[in-house]
This record gives sequence, structure tokens and C-alpha cells, in this order.
Amino acid sequence: MYLADYACRVPITFATMTLTNIQIKETNDNDFKDIMEVETKAFGGPDEAKLTADLLSDPSAEPVLSLLAFHEGEAIGHILFTRAYIDEMENQPMIHILAPLAVKPNYQKQGVGGKLIEAGLEILKERGTELVFVLGHIDYYPRYGFINDAKNLGFPAPYSIPEEVKDAWMIQSLVSDGLKKYRGEIRCADAMNKEEYWRE
Repeated sequence: MYLADYACRVPITFATMTLTNIQIKETNDNDFKDIMEVETKAFGGPDEAKLTADLLSDPSAEPVLSLLAFHEGEAIGHILFTRAYIDEMENQPMIHILAPLAVKPNYQKQGVGGKLIEAGLEILKERGTELVFVLGHIDYYPRYGFINDAKNLGFPAPYSIPEEVKDAWMIQSLVSDGLKKYRGEIRCADAMNKEEYWRE
């Protein structure tokens, strides 16, 4: 699944050791080169870097949360959360989609992705985000609070997820009643709103 690949390049390779001395910072325009390098190296090609660049310049994705992880001054990981909406809802809650998540190959399996996820969720919660969605590895993201099969909980993805991989579309509520007071199909940012990103 294309978007799932963006979201779970790191999670497929579970941490076997923990890298210490990781610094995580919110990015700005000066970090663009580092972001592109991480995305390109993590995925072995330019496609994910292009999607990331498109999302970072997409007004419909705002407010975004973009974080880089550094080790000894080197940018080694990146995570991006972009704005999403519940279709046809008048008073929109703040919700985000996590994608992509990327870590350079030499630093995978060392907990970098997990640290980025945890830091991102904490910041989003502080800023008032209520729900976070991800299309990714079904065994990894639940370790960080995500619940499989968000459609079954009342939140269909922007495009239909094949039944055999429905658990890959996940949700996490950052507020106590987020799973109870909302329902509806999720609309993503324009740059991500392409059917090929949501198919195998």
C-alpha cells in the first residue's frame, strides 16, 4: 500500500537496540535540505521526498507538524503530520494524519521512529489536536496508542482500504472522548488526495 509504505518504512523494522543522544526539533525552512535527504535515503528514491515537499507547501495541509531527529549533528529521521478533516462536519475538530515517517537506513531498528512518533503526539496534544490517523504497519503503530481499523470505529479513509488490509488504517484519540463524539469520512490534504497513495 503506497501511503502505508510512506508511514511505515521505519516501523516494519522493529527496534532491536536503542540509540542514545537523539535530539528532536521542529523544522523550519532552513531544514528543507535535511528533510529531503532523510526521506530520499530512507526510502531509496525520490518519491517520498516529493510527497513530503508537496505536503509542506500545501496550504490545505496546514497546520503541519514536521520534526527532525538528529544524532551527533546529523539529521537521521523525519516525521510529518498534516491537517485532515471530517467530511461534511460543520464544526471541525483539529485532526492530523501521520505520513511520512522516515529514518536513514543506518539508524533503523534503533528506536528513532518511536521517539519521533511520541514527540509528535505530545506536541499535537498540547496544540489541541484531538484525533490522529495513520495508514501503516498493523503491529507497530498500536505500540504507540493507535487502534486498528479506524473505519470500523466510524472513520473511513479518504479512499477505500482493501478488506484484507483494513487494520492498517488506524486512529488514536488524544482526548478522552474523541472516539465517541465524532464520526465521518476523513478528508486529507490535497497533495495526499490521490487514489494511488491509498492502494497497494
